[in-house]
Amino acid sequence: MSQDVVERIAVFVVDLRQDKPYLGELRDGESVNPSGYFVRNGNRTVYPRANRSLVVQLTTKEGVIGWGETYGLVAPKATAEIINDLLAGFVIGRDPCDRKGLHDELYGLMRVRGYTGGFYLDALAAVDIALWDIAGKLSSLSVAALLGASKMTSIAAYVSGLPENTLNERCALAECWQELGFDSFKFALPVADQGASAELRALRKVLGEDARIACDFHWSLSKTDAVQLAHTMASDRPWFLEAPVATEEIEDLRWVAQHAGEAIAVGEEWRTLYDARARIDREACHIVQPEIGHTGITQFMRIGRYAQEHNLRIMPHATIGSGIFLAASLQASAALRDVEAHEFQHSIFEPFRHFTGELLQCDTGVYRIPNAPGLGVEPSEVMRSHMTPIPA
Repeated sequence: MSQDVVERIAVFVVDLRQDKPYLGELRDGESVNPSGYFVRNGNRTVYPRANRSLVVQLTTKEGVIGWGETYGLVAPKATAEIINDLLAGFVIGRDPCDRKGLHDELYGLMRVRGYTGGFYLDALAAVDIALWDIAGKLSSLSVAALLGASKMTSIAAYVSGLPENTLNERCALAECWQELGFDSFKFALPVADQGASAELRALRKVLGEDARIACDFHWSLSKTDAVQLAHTMASDRPWFLEAPVATEEIEDLRWVAQHAGEAIAVGEEWRTLYDARARIDREACHIVQPEIGHTGITQFMRIGRYAQEHNLRIMPHATIGSGIFLAASLQASAALRDVEAHEFQHSIFEPFRHFTGELLQCDTGVYRIPNAPGLGVEPSEVMRSHMTPIPA
């Protein structure tokens, strides 16, 4: 254990504003309300018009800084308030190297009240990532090395999301990425305007027989519709089908996994190993997709190792973010043996990867894993100009 302790915590909302909203322009019937939110027709899910993220900065008594990040898409001040009002009081004064014990203590604080998910665990995820960052810096090790990883320098990446307005434009965008050395892709059903089968068929024609092409159903289908659609898509060989049914419907998910005839991927909305076990123990999926912005590093590793024990494929999820929790996800992924590929959200990653030190890179179909102590990334002055502090 270290002699140093956490002295203060600061929370920031990061402005990830872009010309186009996430997944592309609004469709007919989609409109932004006065609070800045809109609902996608294809999955009835709320999105902000201006993307954003929530970043946490932990500083120790000796001046060591750790960075963490979680979702700030919807009601980011709710998550910030949990950190400022509740978690900070139990983290300040504590040894940052006791990260697993501190994680479990913070998790247990609200168990009796049923806060085993949602904003509470998102807040915990950000703090957890920052603690791991500090622990790595104090030990002069990358988080990957701290987790026992062998010397891994890269992880395969797949292009996620094709945010163009027409099918032809989405195919052209995918082809551009293929020319840059990427061979794996995922499109989203809610913005596949001609349907998933037509989208997959068109992409298959453009990208060729060797390309890996997945479809994210965004929890939008019934179990029977999901299986029927999977059978319709089978001739064009989808790589995997993601999130077919509502996350609460675990038995429906199990039924889809048994009858779809295709690999079923889930897990981006999970926060803990308990969420993973509820699906994995029922043989309700083939691919596990932990999202470190929800899990933090501690639960990410517990989920990943449980998936390994059950011989499941692992493809970590990484959506909206400034790049801090993406760096954390790559560090943790390097410590798992069965990571087949890692999501690459190019529309967010490319414009917002503002860091000092070792550059976070994704090119020719692979991520390059930073090897500096901790997460290996620090926000640059450019990135800091996008960060607005949320006072305690």
